[in-house]
Amino acid sequence: QVQLVESGGGLVQPGGSLRLSCTASGIIFSGWTMNWYRQAPGKQRELVAAITPGGSTNYADSVKGRFTISRDNAKNLVFLQMNSLKPEDTAVYYCYTVRWWGQGTQVTVSS
Repeated sequence: QVQLVESGGGLVQPGGSLRLSCTASGIIFSGWTMNWYRQAPGKQRELVAAITPGGSTNYADSVKGRFTISRDNAKNLVFLQMNSLKPEDTAVYYCYTVRWWGQGTQVTVSS
């Protein structure tokens, strides 16, 4: 059974940082592109960042230069380092691969 479990969300002030983690089990982690999506209230879920098995990355324009995705294949972990956070980054952040979703972790950016 495949499981993706996110952690690291929380409340942060504008300009602050958070690091999200996603641990995967039940899959050959190193063989798959890992993705972070987010969904804000009243909006569609959107791709934030992706990282291929070889480490190539892709980012949404809205987070380029502020967010960094990385992975640790030995530990089945994918990370999302989020810096210079803005109120518009407030959303539930989800880990996704192949056809499986995590349960999400809430990120709230507010003063």
